[in-house]
Amino acid sequence: MCIGIKLLINCPIKNILWKYSANFCIIEREVIYINALENNHYVFEVSLIKEKIKAYDRYPFIIPAIAKMDNIELHPKVTFFVGENGTGKSTLLEAIAVTFGLNAEGGSKHFNFNTKVSHSELHENILLRKGIKRARDSYFLRAESFYNVATTIDDLDVNYGYNNKSLHAQSHGESFMSLFLHRFIGNGFYILDEPEAALSPLRQMAFLCRLHQLIEANSQFIIATHSPIILAYPNSVIYHFSEAGIKTIEYEETDHFIINKRFANNYKGVLRELMITNS
Repeated sequence: MCIGIKLLINCPIKNILWKYSANFCIIEREVIYINALENNHYVFEVSLIKEKIKAYDRYPFIIPAIAKMDNIELHPKVTFFVGENGTGKSTLLEAIAVTFGLNAEGGSKHFNFNTKVSHSELHENILLRKGIKRARDSYFLRAESFYNVATTIDDLDVNYGYNNKSLHAQSHGESFMSLFLHRFIGNGFYILDEPEAALSPLRQMAFLCRLHQLIEANSQFIIATHSPIILAYPNSVIYHFSEAGIKTIEYEETDHFIINKRFANNYKGVLRELMITNS
């Protein structure tokens, strides 16, 4: 058990070495290779149907990573999307969710509200190749519109799926954890856009524990994140979005790992460099 965060959630994670230190857990990533074409996918590939694209000079096809996309093989457990802001991560995540039948602003397949129709036409131009199994549960979390989802949950009076407590009556981080702990039930296909947005570093570690439990319960995730903690989950593949396209990358090669490691190891030096550069 992950002793350092036992008050948040039990943490029986395999394939990750946890060290107890100063009341928090440190993850050491192991390199684990898994055949990305195993038969336990709910969705095993996302493809761009280029012949359906009417023009590349308008959104979202003006985004280089989207325009250059071909086929993306999804990991049976976790697929991560990383990259700078504006590189197309959330745009593709949204399109996958809508194509799968989920609400563009978030929620499950039973949610059909919208505060403003702003999602792109990308969902009309992609194909999801699904596995033999069918997910019993599914959910799309968008950090930026989760407030609207929480309001809809109150309006529909379905808080029983969220520990019988209004998400508006909880802190931002508590409402996210309530979603992960009580609404996500396993055997599911879950799409998360920046789940770390409301979570402290310690809660991000608690999320890793819950992530692993759900994966052990036959769930599959696609996650767009800027968190080096969440990104450290080993049973995964990482896709980097840039002007060069969408390419796989190792954890230690990501900016998230490199920049945070450099800052933590020499934060005073980095701050001096930043202040001199911008003075």
